[in-house]
Amino acid sequence: MFFTKPSDSPAPRHLLRLLQLSINNQSLKLTQQTHARVCYLGLHEHPFVLTNLVNAYLSSKNPLKSQKLFDSIELKDVYLWNTLINGFAKNDLHYECFNIFNNMSRSVNSFPDGFTFSTLAKVSGVIEDLPAGEWVHGKSIKLGLLSDPVLANSLMSMYIKCYRVKESRKLFDEMPQRTVSSWNILLSGYINTENSLTNYQVWDFVKYMLTEGLKPNNFTLSNLLPLCKPRSRQFDNGKELHCYAIRNEMNLDIDSGVHIDCCLIDMYSRYGAINLARLIFNQMRLKNIFAWTSMMSGYLQNGKPHEVVLLFCEMQKRDLVKPNEISLLTILQASNILSGLLGVMQIHGFCVKNGFANHTPLCNSLIDMYSKNGHLNNAIKVFERGCLSKDIISWGSMISGYGLHNKGHEAVDLYDKMVKSKVKPDAITIVGVISACSKSGLVEKGLDVYNNWVNISGFDPTVEMCSCVVDLLARSGRVNEALTFIKIMNLEPGPSVWGALVSGFEVHMNYETRVLGYELLIKIEPENASNYVNLSNHYASLKKWELVGDVRRVMKDRSLKKLPGCSWIIVDSQTHSFFVADKSHHASDKIYGILNELIRVIRDPDLDYVTFV
Repeated sequence: MFFTKPSDSPAPRHLLRLLQLSINNQSLKLTQQTHARVCYLGLHEHPFVLTNLVNAYLSSKNPLKSQKLFDSIELKDVYLWNTLINGFAKNDLHYECFNIFNNMSRSVNSFPDGFTFSTLAKVSGVIEDLPAGEWVHGKSIKLGLLSDPVLANSLMSMYIKCYRVKESRKLFDEMPQRTVSSWNILLSGYINTENSLTNYQVWDFVKYMLTEGLKPNNFTLSNLLPLCKPRSRQFDNGKELHCYAIRNEMNLDIDSGVHIDCCLIDMYSRYGAINLARLIFNQMRLKNIFAWTSMMSGYLQNGKPHEVVLLFCEMQKRDLVKPNEISLLTILQASNILSGLLGVMQIHGFCVKNGFANHTPLCNSLIDMYSKNGHLNNAIKVFERGCLSKDIISWGSMISGYGLHNKGHEAVDLYDKMVKSKVKPDAITIVGVISACSKSGLVEKGLDVYNNWVNISGFDPTVEMCSCVVDLLARSGRVNEALTFIKIMNLEPGPSVWGALVSGFEVHMNYETRVLGYELLIKIEPENASNYVNLSNHYASLKKWELVGDVRRVMKDRSLKKLPGCSWIIVDSQTHSFFVADKSHHASDKIYGILNELIRVIRDPDLDYVTFV
């Protein structure tokens, strides 16, 4: 049908409320019912009603229905065109927005305004189409629309998303009137772009903002709080920002206040002030899943996995908040620390029950944790059956798992399968493959993988990769090749490279070469106590006690102490840890009694049995 005469009479209030309700609920059924009501009341020519009706169809994710309604309208004003363009943009139909604009330009009844070009600028930024964004910028200048701060801000944001911070700054400097949003857009561009501004320059930038009489808002604080790192002057700035938020009652707004509080929880957690983070969390008026996850992550960062588990249970019982993928990753790590394999299996079961079993990041963590907890078969099941959408981390985790269990052939086969699947390996995956080859004695295959990465693919090797190659050659006794490889490396050989050489050649090296290797490590890392201990143990194995004493004296003079070894065992879901000469455990008397009996049997093999106390 065609409409020829727009109505100037006001629309009934109940109809406007229905239209707004349709938009808010994004309901197609309610939108269609409202459309029928519009036709029944004879308001199918009312421009304001039609604009809202088109918007309602777009909000319900039905751009085709909105397009059909739009095409049936004969007289279209600029507001109607803008509604359609903006709605298509929100439905991720970005390229269609420019087609609609072209049709709008050919229309005689409407003319593009600042809002039109603002939407097109945002679309250009989302798809990172710099030429389209520059065209929008040029067209805006030609039509004299750049005095509109909303349009200028959209163009600034477009340039930043297209990695053109300098152009964004130039546009910022030329703006006749800047808003807080203008400063926030440029500030976020500087913060998220490497080597653009140092932290100190960022704070100076904020001071310039204040000199123009503009106050930071919630978005400003959200950009600045992640810069406040522990043990730095910026942390004092973070506390000042917290005070500023309290004075200006920024945390009273339900939506933006939650985001500010989450940023504050993260900042105090990184500083180690977990009690302050928990105080902020307890005082929050609304705790959504992001708030709970921020607090759980803070506890995990501060070595309190038990609190993570308690908080996770409280979140579901008290506030009935359903976990999301990030919160499950957090509780998975905490459970792994507390209960090892049993904790991982419990959270895995929870993920399956609640429909998260096929989420790729969760599958990647499960593959890694099952492998490190000794259950390679479970890791394989997750990789093959659970991980429906495998990314490079999925493949790399499974390859590393095979290598950890000395299954080099399986790791190589999986790597070949990954390459055939046209998944491009990264440096971490290459390290995993070469490490697996090293542990399984697949020297030639490991060297082929390295050479293909460097010579054929043209990527630069990393220090970790070079260390694995040295370890690969060292374990096989190819001394000269390993030394030659170190000499021709493009990177400076660090402790990991020399450490791989010494440890790998332990069987193949003579006395002098091994001593030289340990002394070189001591020279590179004079504060690393393990290098002195290794040299001392080497002297002790040769019964050179005077040299052992010399090394120990050097350690004492430099106040170096080796971290004590720690062992742990899980009994009835409780983790028991033990350090060297540790007597803090409540059953230490019984433990040492059994150890003494075992030592007695080892020293006297003629004993037939052991009496445990």
